[in-house]
Amino acid sequence: MRNRTTPRYSDATLEAVERPSLLQVLWLYLRVASLTFGGGIPTMAAIQAEIVTARKWLSAEKYATVFALARITPGTNLLAVCAGTGWEVLGWPGAMAAVLATNVPGGIAVMMLTQGYDAAHSNRPAMAAVASMLAAAVGIMGMAGWELLWPYFNRRQWVPTVMIGGAALLLLSVLAVPPIAILGLAAATGLVWRIPE
Repeated sequence: MRNRTTPRYSDATLEAVERPSLLQVLWLYLRVASLTFGGGIPTMAAIQAEIVTARKWLSAEKYATVFALARITPGTNLLAVCAGTGWEVLGWPGAMAAVLATNVPGGIAVMMLTQGYDAAHSNRPAMAAVASMLAAAVGIMGMAGWELLWPYFNRRQWVPTVMIGGAALLLLSVLAVPPIAILGLAAATGLVWRIPE
């Protein structure tokens, strides 16, 4: 059994931090999910900022691994990221707390907002606010992508990162290759391409 100051990650470059309590994990995911708008990617970026950068509960590499694995699982990627990061931080209790805290409040909010959507749909200021939030969400998604890739630009891995990212963009936007196939091709490329340490 680990002591309370042993992190779940094995990255020796990070200092050991005290393991959070279940209440701390629940509160973090509840706060992030309740205050982040724009869908899964902005929420995942906010989770990354909190558990990697601010609290150092996970290393950037461990978060990137959870994020990548979540992208290849069926269903909602946000649920998978929450379950994976919660698991890495606190095991089964952390995974359950993360999933419930990020989804129950949002589900209740959607039920309430759905009732008022018809009235707001004809309201120009309300629709302008929705369009502005959409633009901000796209900006947040771009920042989330940068945060995930940044560790690989600091090393000698930037060439494969740029080439694989560019190829994925081309395959998705021009050739309409399904995301799961792109991820499979990227994994195969990573297995055969010798990336310098």
